[in-house]
Order: sequence, then C-alpha cells, then structure tokens
Amino acid sequence: MKIAVSGKGGVGKTTFSGTLTRIFSQKGYNIIAIDADPSMNLHTALGVDNPTPVFHYKDVIEDRAVIAPGIFHLNPKVDDIPELYSSKDKNIQLLVMGTIEKGGDGCICSESSFLKALMRHLVLRRKELLILDNEAGVEHLGRNVAKGFDLMIILTEPTVKAVETANQIYNLSKEIGIKEIYAVGTKTSIKDDEKFIVENLIFPVLGFIPYDKTVITADREGKALYTYTKSSVFSSIFDLSNKIESKIRKGKGI
Repeated sequence: MKIAVSGKGGVGKTTFSGTLTRIFSQKGYNIIAIDADPSMNLHTALGVDNPTPVFHYKDVIEDRAVIAPGIFHLNPKVDDIPELYSSKDKNIQLLVMGTIEKGGDGCICSESSFLKALMRHLVLRRKELLILDNEAGVEHLGRNVAKGFDLMIILTEPTVKAVETANQIYNLSKEIGIKEIYAVGTKTSIKDDEKFIVENLIFPVLGFIPYDKTVITADREGKALYTYTKSSVFSSIFDLSNKIESKIRKGKGI
C-alpha cells in the first residue's frame, strides 16, 4: 500500500502524514515514512529522531551514481539505503530525502539520479506500507513512480488559494497516472467551511479534519499529535485511516 500526501504549504500535510503513520503502525503495519518536503519536519509529527537527509551523503552518491565525469548511473544501487540511513521506532522507518540545492552548486545530475532511483525503489520494490509527505506538486515523481501509488491524498483548507492548489495538484496527479485521488478538508470549523471545499474542488472529498487548538499545543510542547488521542484531529485522522484501508482493499487488496 503506497500513499502520497500533498497540498499547499501550511494545510497540515506533515501533521496528517505523521499521525496517519502512527495510526497504521498501531494497526500492525510495517511502514516506511518518507519526508520529501523541503521543510523536513515529518520527524516532529512522528516523535522520532530526524535522520540525516539522504542528499547529504555526498560520498555515497558520488560512489554509486557517477561512472565518469559527466556520465551517471540511471539505476545506482539504493536497496540498502532505507536500512542504513533511516531512523527507526518499532515498525516505523523514517527516511528524509533532502533538498537539492540548485543555486551555485554546479551540476546536480548525480544527486538527482540517485534520489530518483531511491524513490523508484521505495515505491515499486519495497513491500511495506509507504506514506510519502510530499512537497506541493507531483512532477518530480515521474510517471513510472506515480503509477506505483495506490492513493493520492490532497489536503486543503477552506480558502481560495488552498483549493486552487489542490485542483492543480489533482490535474497533475491524473496526468502522471495516479488513479485514486481524494481530498481531505482541513482546519474546518463550521459547515460552511466543508461546503466551500466540496463546491470548489473538482474531485471527491474523503473527509474533513476540524480546526483544533490541540495541534498548536502539541507543537509548542514539542510533542507529536498522535499522543493526544482525545483530540478531534486525531479522531478524524483515525476515521480517515479506516476509509483509506477500505478504498485500497476494494482496489487491489492489501
């Protein structure tokens, strides 16, 4: 089961991804959580140590991705990377991809080749449940990788900009071959918020996560939201986890 989470910045992708990972962990799944967002904060929502981003292992990338100056492996060895460079907590592995720094760094072909190969391996070869905390947009996934995902969850607040971004991500996701795509409305406080989201999206809504100050409290206290099991946000994400399981079972089995 491969799940990608996307949406405009600030809509709650990381909180959702981390809490969903913890819930599926409690259900007994072995999980690889991938932090592909430039902010690299998924560890805070999981309550685990943040591993060094894969992109920072320059020597490893150089050794495996470069054949000769200007010539790069399209399929460098990456199968051991999750075990070597992730942080672990019981049945969860967290892998942080890192941000490719383009300004003034010269050619980044080896790093790009390596990270693309790693993503292909994680999505297409690994058997664990995979949850990807994605950056806003999906172009970097590529068509072959995208087809390996069972589900794309796009989060949106009840604002014009967030909904427009969600619709754009939906169109891009369809173009690269992701078939099952649903929205989750976040930070809703009244029925009109939910109505606004439903009426302005061009794809179906799986559910809603209400505004809850517990999210702010958790952040200030440096705790992961999953520890606040009585919060409305946790309850909503738990309900969504059941819907996600149902959707995927109907599609191809888990």
